[in-house]
Amino acid sequence: MTKRNILIEPDPILRKKSDPVEKVDKELKKLMDDMLETMYAAPGIGLAAVQIGILKRLIVIDISKEKEKKNPLFLINPSITFKSKKISTYEEGCLSLPNYFAEIERPAECHIDYINYDGKKKELKASGLLSTCIQHEIDHLNGILFIDYLSKLKKDMIIKKLVKYKKELNKVVL
Repeated sequence: MTKRNILIEPDPILRKKSDPVEKVDKELKKLMDDMLETMYAAPGIGLAAVQIGILKRLIVIDISKEKEKKNPLFLINPSITFKSKKISTYEEGCLSLPNYFAEIERPAECHIDYINYDGKKKELKASGLLSTCIQHEIDHLNGILFIDYLSKLKKDMIIKKLVKYKKELNKVVL
């Protein structure tokens, strides 16, 4: 497994729509394994392929607590088939927007169709944190970030700070 670099907003790739995965093969499984390692190292609970610069409809998620056994979920070509009318609010963060968090309202439950790690079609009914995480990551596949749910002023302020943060990251120290 290889740890990959996570793209930081603003990056034009993060705003692109991801393409469906055509087949589950050895190469795709390697990518999913790399994504999982990258997510755990970050540390995070969800990562979309677009966040590492790959425009494929592919997500890894693991919402297990630190001391719990790892329980990764691999979602290939996930599609939301149902969203509840009931709303829940979670403080969301994002590996592509380091150190920024905001309370975001989303449907409390969602149902999805997807293909798993082994290439089998599956359905999942999610609620709570898992539902929020799935919706957040599927947004990534559609070029949407959680800050897009904030006011223009808040969003612009965060992006301005991230531009400065990225410049600091790219400075060479001799």
